[in-house]
Amino acid sequence: MSMSDAASSPPASAALPGTAADGIETPERRIRLAILDDHEVLLDALSTWIGANARDFEVVLVAATWLQLVHSANFPTDLVFIDFQLNEPVSIEARVRTCRAAGAKVVVLTSLDTREARDRALAAGAADFLSKSLPMSEVMDAARRVMGLQGEQPTERSWRPLPVGGAAAHARPRLSPGEEEALRLYVAGHSTAGVAENMNVQYETAKTYLRRVREKYARVGRPAGKKAELIRRAAEDGYLQ
Repeated sequence: MSMSDAASSPPASAALPGTAADGIETPERRIRLAILDDHEVLLDALSTWIGANARDFEVVLVAATWLQLVHSANFPTDLVFIDFQLNEPVSIEARVRTCRAAGAKVVVLTSLDTREARDRALAAGAADFLSKSLPMSEVMDAARRVMGLQGEQPTERSWRPLPVGGAAAHARPRLSPGEEEALRLYVAGHSTAGVAENMNVQYETAKTYLRRVREKYARVGRPAGKKAELIRRAAEDGYLQ
């Protein structure tokens, strides 16, 4: 999307609740959108443009870093715009899979519009891969296609923000090599049976590894009983690469 497209949008005028500035009634339920991009000027321009011109979406979260995104009280959202190139070690595959596992759809936005980058993003589960040179109107049309014409109904989310102090305030559990490998495979999207197959172990062995991982996180005060929670712990501790 072009910076000039986003930055030149007119400000939204005051309007009655539930009514757009142009007199058109806005949807009762809007798509909750998060944007992850390490260029703060672009973050501000995008959120401003969407707020003024795409009233079927609501930007509820903007983040300049991966941990800002996953630690937010508003995460997961219905849809996440993710910049392909972030100055962080977490791969695009890990970012997309984490969002998908949490229940959010993903659109990757990038200035690196190559076949390799596109293939990596889509193979990880991104719903679309768009160039930042596109006009914002086309980006939002693509977002509408991803979400469906009527969008999706909100669902109860299981993730909650970390206590004040974040992951650094908690100890990282010591995992055995088998437990660590099982965790990496599981949070990458494999079922317990898939973990067992990839590790060439019995199903019960893989199940035991994952149970021990959850128990060890629980013992250091970082619950990981649900899959979404376990994925979040893996993201916090660097297992998603």
